[in-house]
Amino acid sequence: MKNLIIRALTGIIFVVVLVSAICIHPIFFLILFCIITGLTLWEFGGLVKHYENANLQRAVNVLGGVYLFIATFVYANGLTDGKIFLPYLLFIMLSMIAELYYKAPNPINNWAFTLFAQVYCAGSFSMLNFIGAEPGTPGVMSYTPLFIMAIFIFVWLDDTGAYLVGSLIGKRKLFERISPKKSWEGFFGGLILVLASSQAFAWFAPEISRLNWLGLAATVVLFGTWGDLIESLLKRTLGVKDSGNVLPGHGGMLDRFDSVMLAVPASYIYIELFIRN
Repeated sequence: MKNLIIRALTGIIFVVVLVSAICIHPIFFLILFCIITGLTLWEFGGLVKHYENANLQRAVNVLGGVYLFIATFVYANGLTDGKIFLPYLLFIMLSMIAELYYKAPNPINNWAFTLFAQVYCAGSFSMLNFIGAEPGTPGVMSYTPLFIMAIFIFVWLDDTGAYLVGSLIGKRKLFERISPKKSWEGFFGGLILVLASSQAFAWFAPEISRLNWLGLAATVVLFGTWGDLIESLLKRTLGVKDSGNVLPGHGGMLDRFDSVMLAVPASYIYIELFIRN
């Protein structure tokens, strides 16, 4: 019971902070997701540090990823030009050059994990900036939280629906090799709940068709499920149960954002192709 209470309180605080930062002001959004990006990169470095002598420069990796998020924020909102990414390109090159001098027993693993962490963590979260930015006047911030908030709500509802339906009637395993507890019944339970909830967004934002909201919802569920499985595969490969313990009762930041980290780039592709086109 105590663990259940802690888990519930942590979940409530987590949702309140996240929703407030997304909706109240873009600067709050920037600050919170810089912190989230940094924490996920730090956790990732901790997960892989014992894998075949891999040894990431965790602090440097965090700084590089946080810079990428800030750079994409100001670029996507029309506050600067593409030169903002030049220091990040230099960071990537120096990360590879540095292995010449670290004398690590397996530099290939260090290169691979460094680049994977930047794509998987920093790159995924950075896509939120392009989702939240509306084309506008150069030099004027054009942030809007609608699609960002929709993605997170769809992910949360999918998790809820999949858990409830899977717990009640789940029998057919979705991906037993990677996640034995997930079922096809749970997957479709979450999908139906999210598709239904998408029509509330259609009412709130009628300028976007009901069909497009259904498409975005289905995209989030499909790629969010794959994102969850990818993180499970990562942890299973590394032999760990949770990515961390920063959120009491919920594990680490990677555990909380695993679905989002694949749903975000997939949603950006969908939004650009079918909604903003």
